[in-house]
Amino acid sequence: MSMFLDTAKIQVKAGKGGDGMVAFRREKYVPNGGPWGGDGGRGGDVIFVVDEGLRTLMDFRYNRHFKAQSGEKGMTKGMHGRGAEDLIVRVPQGTTVRDAETGKVITDLIEHGQRFIVAHGGRGGRGNIRFATPKNPAPEISENGEPGQERELLLELKVLADVGLVGFPSVGKSTLLSVITSAKPKIGAYHFTTIVPNLGMVRTQSGESFAVADLPGLIEGASQGVGLGTQFLRHIERTRVILHVIDMSASEGRDPYEDYLAINKELESYNLRLMERPQIIVANKMDMPDSAENLKEFKKKLAANYDEFEELPQIFPISSLTKQGLATLLDATAELLDKTPEFLLYEESDMEDEAYYGFDEETPAFEISRDDDATWVLSGDKLEKLFTMTNFDRDESIMKFSRQLRGMGVDEALRARGAKDGDLVRIGKFEFEFVD
Repeated sequence: MSMFLDTAKIQVKAGKGGDGMVAFRREKYVPNGGPWGGDGGRGGDVIFVVDEGLRTLMDFRYNRHFKAQSGEKGMTKGMHGRGAEDLIVRVPQGTTVRDAETGKVITDLIEHGQRFIVAHGGRGGRGNIRFATPKNPAPEISENGEPGQERELLLELKVLADVGLVGFPSVGKSTLLSVITSAKPKIGAYHFTTIVPNLGMVRTQSGESFAVADLPGLIEGASQGVGLGTQFLRHIERTRVILHVIDMSASEGRDPYEDYLAINKELESYNLRLMERPQIIVANKMDMPDSAENLKEFKKKLAANYDEFEELPQIFPISSLTKQGLATLLDATAELLDKTPEFLLYEESDMEDEAYYGFDEETPAFEISRDDDATWVLSGDKLEKLFTMTNFDRDESIMKFSRQLRGMGVDEALRARGAKDGDLVRIGKFEFEFVD
């Protein structure tokens, strides 16, 4: 089984805020001591941190649930509960985080040490010391902690490399990577020897360096799932320059120019924007018989498909086996990288809107529906959050919740929908009678 994993679906849940406390001063010589219950502590965030030591998403293969700790409850003497520690989750460089429900990109993590909060912890509930007023100097009211944010995420790893090697299986990509870098990819005389991306660092004779990714071989129909399919095409997206490796000896019986067209078609079908990346054609296996003649024919066919004023792609004849032409190829690649900017990986439409953790005034505070058993059902983010943070162990808290519902217009809305005295009303699993 391959130890390379580049996609994962996980669930994250931030910590709940600690509950506020109801307490009173009861010292012997302190008359009318008043409320003394402190606030709950804040729940922990779930934070992704980029770790350059990680290379795959294998850590998420069996561990798919991440939950931060809740904050401590408030204490007597007006003391706040301790806030929970944040949960740090380490991810490899090049990890894209999407919301599983909407498919929108939440963040793209590419720099070592980069941090991003993917789920925010809930704030602590207020203790009764917060609710004291001249009219009610000894309130028996406290809040429960706010629930932590919970969401399902899709993680997608796209390797960080300046240059990507693409081509049919067995054209010599892995051999090329092994002679221009210190990488040790698997090399064999059969198709799909490479089944995971291999990375290596190149240093040219002039001292310039860049990262090269050897990607598993593509075949016709890869963009529709043939062969290894689209599984590794995503890794080309971060590259700035593509080295298109072609077996100029035609040892597999295919026409080199047809190979060139077929691979470009698959890149275009997968993502049209891949064709914006400059390509260098690497005519490999030039030490083999017929390679020189095939290269001449290749250049003729290539020129015939370009207009007179169009610039032809650079072609570099090399032999990975004899190391012929490698220095020239690497210098040209470094030169092309210097003048090629970073490509925008995601459009604005792909990105999730900036997170807002309040309540939108345009969004209804609640919704009313009716269940099959004739029970009225109240729902809505604002109402459900208010319900969750209400301490139903205290009569004053229940009365306060009732006043808040009335202030939101729930009573009037139920009455307008036909609710009658004694009808059951449900919020989540909690039921109560409607009083007209």
